[in-house]
Amino acid sequence: MFKKVPSTRSITLTGFTIFALDQITKAWAVSALDSDSIEIMWKLRLHLTTNTGFAFSTGRGLGPLLGLLAACVIFLLWRMRTKFSSRLGTFALGLVLGGACGNLADRLFRVPRWGRGAVVDFIDFRFWPVFNLADAAIVSGVVILGASMWFEQRGDQHNA
Repeated sequence: MFKKVPSTRSITLTGFTIFALDQITKAWAVSALDSDSIEIMWKLRLHLTTNTGFAFSTGRGLGPLLGLLAACVIFLLWRMRTKFSSRLGTFALGLVLGGACGNLADRLFRVPRWGRGAVVDFIDFRFWPVFNLADAAIVSGVVILGASMWFEQRGDQHNA
């Protein structure tokens, strides 16, 4: 009967929270891990690296193109926010948007700036590429979005 309208406030709050936490943890990593790594447990350590490429350090040197692509994805996801009606879907969209904005901010504002900056990565399992909170939010958000859309679609099929 009535379609639930997603809460732009909820998407914005989730996105801003992820963005802020990402930037705070990256600032901490840059200052605390400049010369040392911190061993946490088993294979997990905090180890500072930077990435001018995208996932798994592929595409090094494509920062300006990747920054432009990220800005377009952020814009398109924001425009599509009305397509997500569940709380889980809007939460997941906030995760993706916040993470994407966090990594885009690195590309825009970290030396040498204006699209050529490197993304700060510091969470290192040693058997997986080093990543950051923004990366974790993006991946988690995409997985949750996929699951949310699948459940919504199954619910629509059962109600038809």
